[in-house]
Amino acid sequence: MALPYTIQIREMNDESGHYFYVTVAELDGCQSHGDTIEEAYESIREAMEGYLSVKLEFGDPIPEPAGSEEYSGKFNLRVPKTLHRQLVERAAAENVSLNQYCLYKLSR
Repeated sequence: MALPYTIQIREMNDESGHYFYVTVAELDGCQSHGDTIEEAYESIREAMEGYLSVKLEFGDPIPEPAGSEEYSGKFNLRVPKTLHRQLVERAAAENVSLNQYCLYKLSR
């Protein structure tokens, strides 16, 4: 439980209403939800305890957390020339670098 697992929280709105859906990236099927972020986080911690207990009980391997050393923060992406031009123009209009503009767009 003390290992740095990747907890992902997403705000959801559907026919059931508004809630926060939470998963653990490395623990397949470990998921929960809550009405608030705090409730969702508490709920996923309980789900993790149950998930890990069952794995230990049956002697199943427990996935390790994804280490940040596995990712350099860089990747190459090929795009059509027209899209490249549009991105450069929009970055210039915002007075930011192409890298900053693409990072902003990807993070949204």
